[in-house]
Amino acid sequence: MSTVVAKIGTSSITDDAGTLQVAAIESLCAQVATARLAGHSVVVVTSGAIAAGLPLLGLGAERPRDAQTLQAVSAVGQSRLMAAYGDALARHDLVPGQVLLAPLDFMVRAQYLKARQTLLRLLELGVVPVVNENDAVADDEIRFGDNDRLAALVAHLIDAEVLVLLTDTEGVLTADPRLDANASLITEILEVDQALEQVAGGPGTTRGSGGMASKLAAAKLAAWTGVRTVIAASQRPDVLADAIADTAGVGTIVRPHDRRLPARKLWIAFAVGSEGRIRIDEGAEEAVRTGTASLLAAGVVDVEGAFATMDPVEVVGPSGVVAKGLVAHDADTVRAMAGRRSSDLEPGLDACVIHVDDLVVVPA
Repeated sequence: MSTVVAKIGTSSITDDAGTLQVAAIESLCAQVATARLAGHSVVVVTSGAIAAGLPLLGLGAERPRDAQTLQAVSAVGQSRLMAAYGDALARHDLVPGQVLLAPLDFMVRAQYLKARQTLLRLLELGVVPVVNENDAVADDEIRFGDNDRLAALVAHLIDAEVLVLLTDTEGVLTADPRLDANASLITEILEVDQALEQVAGGPGTTRGSGGMASKLAAAKLAAWTGVRTVIAASQRPDVLADAIADTAGVGTIVRPHDRRLPARKLWIAFAVGSEGRIRIDEGAEEAVRTGTASLLAAGVVDVEGAFATMDPVEVVGPSGVVAKGLVAHDADTVRAMAGRRSSDLEPGLDACVIHVDDLVVVPA
């Protein structure tokens, strides 16, 4: 039996006016109930709080742009969203448990362990965890950005075998169907590469924050943790059961890698953007690629960007992007240190630019 994370997007459970489509939520919950009867554990990650709150406040279907309004709308919409899930699951004698997560729940080990213990205990008690980002208090500078990424992180958190990303299209297509009538479904992906990411494009609707690009990014994240991802249409009959069973043609299946990154390194690699780049020489690239060495100032050739201490940066060698990490010094300090050995630096200045514990090697 499998542990499954099923994520459904805003566009799949609301109409153009942002009104919750109860029938769509009921359909998902019925499929969750069927999966539970088959012996599977299911966690639901749901979007829709902001979209659900907009009509209640008379703000229309267009998402506000300022963070404060979005947070207020989310606070109003979240309770309405959970009430819909509660009613739908109750029809199958299932109890939902609301879990609101923030990025720090994955970055700080103590919070990570508490979040994991809570979710696993809910599953043990027979509860269906219903997860969303804590938008009402989220820091605009530190947030998941979309629930596809959150769902992939939750899948890693609870050691899930399957991540199902439900959307309003049949899966990843060879081109944007809005621009190319001949676009066809890609049924299986072994590696999410740059060409696929370019095909994915940007956000699909004004109501959601994701789109196919965010789903591919989430699938890539999940693949690095050994989780199989299925991107499929939410309206497809029995989509959840077919995704769990690995049924051919259910949507786009993204195969996992053999390796499994620790949670903190997973966050560094995928959950935060890069604030700059550090270019290194060939010797430093060889050392970093071993995965056991820190990046030292002596191997730095150039610095791009205006990052601060502990900001995420890309590490670029002669062969391309080598790694991503949290930098130990700000950009100006790293520039001043570049190419210098420890003995040549000012007393007390650490020659370590990125510690090995904060450094994630990108596969060659």
